[in-house]
Amino acid sequence: MIETRDLSVTLGEREVLTGVGARVERGGWLAVIGPNGAGKSTLLRAVMGLVGHRGEVLIDGSSAGALKPRERARLVAYAPQTPALPPDMTVFDYALLGRTPYIPYLGRESRHDRDVTASVLDRLDLDAFAGRRLGNLSGGERQRVVLARALTQQAPVLLLDEPTTALDLGHQQQVLELVDRLRRADGLTVLTTLHDLTLAGQYADTLLLVAEGRAVASGRPVEVLTETLVGTHFGAHVKIEPGPGGRPVVHLVRGA
Repeated sequence: MIETRDLSVTLGEREVLTGVGARVERGGWLAVIGPNGAGKSTLLRAVMGLVGHRGEVLIDGSSAGALKPRERARLVAYAPQTPALPPDMTVFDYALLGRTPYIPYLGRESRHDRDVTASVLDRLDLDAFAGRRLGNLSGGERQRVVLARALTQQAPVLLLDEPTTALDLGHQQQVLELVDRLRRADGLTVLTTLHDLTLAGQYADTLLLVAEGRAVASGRPVEVLTETLVGTHFGAHVKIEPGPGGRPVVHLVRGA
């Protein structure tokens, strides 16, 4: 379980987040939504301990601040929005980096580390790409490789910052279906940012709407994705209708 209490982040002279409270239960999926610049990515970075913050980040009720970086990395895996992908590194070696929290300082990976990596690549249908260089992958393949590195950490919590960025419709669906399938199979707790409101409403159990650094709404997708809230905080004219399973689908309405 991941929880933030009164979380605030100041970058430079700007307060990016102010008093944000969020909670996602074990095995659940919370999607953070909001307009550009709202502080969504900063929230994930604060949970991961990559930026300084005030307030609390709790993992299963215990303060994450008391954890050493390697300890936190064994509990929380993070896939950034724009990861560094060395073009000449192979898929296998990049995914193997996820085992870093388990490898002793000045040590080398073990047979177990390599077996875990190979197993993850197999589950993501990437085993045939193990020897391929990152610079030769498509956008959808790169997103799966980034996810593979996070999964090789074998952490119970998965943080994904805009995992569908720059992907076409089919690859967006493939990535989110894959995350959902792994979440259900392994009991992962997922915290992600998503800019596509309909995708967020279709896949996440709960949503947190952040605007101007503050949490302005949270709850089930049908409670957060309303025409009033979306219109107010995104400055958009929309029509929201029930889709599959009653989950909300957001349509832009063309102006006159």
